[in-house]
Amino acid sequence: MSAFPGSPRLQKGALVGMDPANPLSGVIVFQYNPERMTRRLAARTVGGGEDAGGRAEPFRVTGPPEEDIDLSVEIDAADQLETADPLAVSSGITPVLASLEMLLYPKSALVIANAVLAALGNIEIVPMQAPLTVFVWGPQRVLPVRLTGFTITEEAYDARLNPILAKVDLSLHVLSYADLKRSDPGYSMFLAHQVVKELQATAQGVLGASGLRDTALNPL
Repeated sequence: MSAFPGSPRLQKGALVGMDPANPLSGVIVFQYNPERMTRRLAARTVGGGEDAGGRAEPFRVTGPPEEDIDLSVEIDAADQLETADPLAVSSGITPVLASLEMLLYPKSALVIANAVLAALGNIEIVPMQAPLTVFVWGPQRVLPVRLTGFTITEEAYDARLNPILAKVDLSLHVLSYADLKRSDPGYSMFLAHQVVKELQATAQGVLGASGLRDTALNPL
């Protein structure tokens, strides 16, 4: 879709799987930004704790709130097919779907290595884990997340039954410094996100206080 000359360039959201062994395999830039997303926040409270005097501490929290994000993205190979993109022509949107799905898989090399160790009688099996996933939604919202699941609805296919149009409903759980080790890159990433949020809230507070002052000085 063409834009008006001089209009700001639209940034696209993305999911990035931080896999040092294969960094390109986990980069999924949203072809079209979703029109909306749902965010749910729940406080991490101490759960009915009381201080030494037997008084409840309803405002004490144990960390940042738990946050879950739901959003739907559309993946369409129409533009790529129109320009005869070789990957789209041969496989449709299958590579994009594969990149998404790999965010939930352990690396096959580790699976094979563990199988070999088990066959040799080694009981020290390396725990398998998926790569750290980062949700990018503009420069001020870069969050470590766990992709808890997603639903793929394939809506059209090419002559070889490769999907060429699909809707993907994503469910993400934001990981904070309450969930991650200090050595994990996501720990500092979330902390930086919180600092930005605090600065934004402070700026909003200053603006709100200024408005209250003006209202008090000029009630009419």
